[in-house]
Amino acid sequence: MLNLTPTATTHVRKLLAQADPGTALRIFVSPGGCSGMQYGMTLDDQEQEGDQFVEHDGARLVVDEMSAMYLAGAEVDYSDALMGGGFSIQNPNAAKSCACGHSFDTGQDAATARVCH
Repeated sequence: MLNLTPTATTHVRKLLAQADPGTALRIFVSPGGCSGMQYGMTLDDQEQEGDQFVEHDGARLVVDEMSAMYLAGAEVDYSDALMGGGFSIQNPNAAKSCACGHSFDTGQDAATARVCH
């Protein structure tokens, strides 16, 4: 479902080491953003019905059922760059993405798009 680069795996493990046991990095997709859909991430220790768990070398991820449709085959990476650093998602399901890198369009999301800030 979701793949992590080695750099992203290292950074997820660092985040989880500082969190409560049982915590995972939740990656999700929600309507909005300048292209129609936007990515989100949060640390979460609560399991929801339909959640899918992915584990890469001790880096635990969780994706809800709806987001899994949009994230199938996506790759999560991490960059230490001073400008634009942090986690990024390369998503083969995105027909186009915004320059901000946090929003994408599957070809059917134009109705929920808003201005990029």
